[in-house]
Parts: sequence; structure tokens; C-alpha cells
Amino acid sequence: MRRVITTLVACGALLTGAAPAQAVIKDPVQALKAVLAPGHGVHFTETSTLLDGIVGQAERRRKGVFEYNAKGGVKALDVTTTGGEHGRERVIGFNHAIGGTGYRSGGLLGKWLKKGKTWWKDSHQLHLWHTELLGYDEQLVNPAESTTLAALLKNGQRSRDTVTGAITFKKLEQVSHWAEHSTHAGWDPDTTLAYTVTLTSAGLVSRVQSTFTFAGGLDEPVGKTLHVDTRYSRWGGKVSIKAPDPRGTTTELCIEGICNWRLPS
Repeated sequence: MRRVITTLVACGALLTGAAPAQAVIKDPVQALKAVLAPGHGVHFTETSTLLDGIVGQAERRRKGVFEYNAKGGVKALDVTTTGGEHGRERVIGFNHAIGGTGYRSGGLLGKWLKKGKTWWKDSHQLHLWHTELLGYDEQLVNPAESTTLAALLKNGQRSRDTVTGAITFKKLEQVSHWAEHSTHAGWDPDTTLAYTVTLTSAGLVSRVQSTFTFAGGLDEPVGKTLHVDTRYSRWGGKVSIKAPDPRGTTTELCIEGICNWRLPS
């Protein structure tokens, strides 16, 4: 009998030891601060879907890289977008203390470029240039901003590796320079953005899903719902984003046969 009991106890110990331990997720804000530095960034893929009722009207896909500064602000980006009505487009942008410089290739502007040129340069971006480059259906949540991430964690409910919640445009713009300088700023401060943030065991953000319904702004999307699903990888990896070859770059556009269209300096 003693032998049987001893055997059962031993088996129980083996089973207990074999049970996988739950991964402990580190503090996300501290984990983020540890990987933010100039010359480093994150890669991402993104799908934006504009919904009219339950039907997806438009879907655009993005793939690219952000270079962040030590505070989580986007210092530079290189993003390719597909699925839009004007075809594939690539954008490269650099943020300055005031304004920024953007380069666009393909898409609608690609049809207006002078012969022999592949990039259009715009140095007249107001505030941050990201909305002008990525469009109104970009991801409004920037998980690299520690203040933004802290607000999402505070407002949301956490269940293991996911945080789900909602935040108004007004509150998001108060903690996020990215949201504050988007074209959505001031459209409707009471609009609520619902979000789900997924974390890795290291505490870094691997995915952000956000949804809101347009209540103001551009006429076309008003009343429609935008769902953006962004996945992040290689946090803290070295990033080197360079301006396109100036030999293939122009500041002029050819519209209706006139090839000296440019913004005033």
C-alpha cells in the first residue's frame, strides 16, 4: 500500500512540474522606454477597412517601418500602401521641429510626375506630416508614445495579454502628439475610439485594433465606421530611412499638360 501511495505522489509531482507556467508580462510602459532610441524603430503591417453597415467598402493595406525618437515620436517613416483606388503607393517622410518633408511615389501623384521622375517632394507639410502621407484611414493609436500607452492601459480592462477599452478623440489627443496632429483633430472631440491592444510576454505591443465611426470631417466617410488592424514586430531594431535619389525627385507636377505646378515657397 505504501508503495502505491509513494508512486501516486511521485506521479503527481511529475504532472505538476510538467504544467506550463503562465508567462509573466513585464510592465509595458517600461518595456517600451527600454527600446526607444534614435536610429531604432519598429516594423508594421496594417489593414484599414471602411465599413458601411456590415459591408467593407474599402480596404487598404500598408507595410513599412517607423523610426522613433526617445519619446516615441515618429522621426521618419517608409511605408508602402496597396489596395487603394489609385494603385500602389510608397511614401517616405521625415519629421522636423516644425512641419516635415514628404516624398511620394506611385498612386495618384505618380500619374502627375514629370517624365523621368519617380518621386514628388513636398516640404510644406503642416504639423506632423503623417496623415498627409498615409491618409485619413491610418492607425490613430501610436503605441510607441509612453503617455498614449499608459492611457490605454489605464482606461482599458486587461485580461492576460490583451487590453480592451475605449477613449474619446479629445482624451487621446491630450496624451498623443500623433493623434493631436492628425486630420481627425477637432472633427468631433466626443467621438469614441474603441481599441484592443495585444502584448508580448516582454510587454511590447504586438497588435493594435481600433474602431470608430466618423461623425464629422470629410463628407464621404461621415456615418461610416473605420476599423484599423496594425501588427508590430522587431521593436528596437536598427532602422535607416533615407531620402530618395534627388535625380529622380521633383517638386513640380504635370496637371492638364502644365508641368510647373508647385506649392509656394
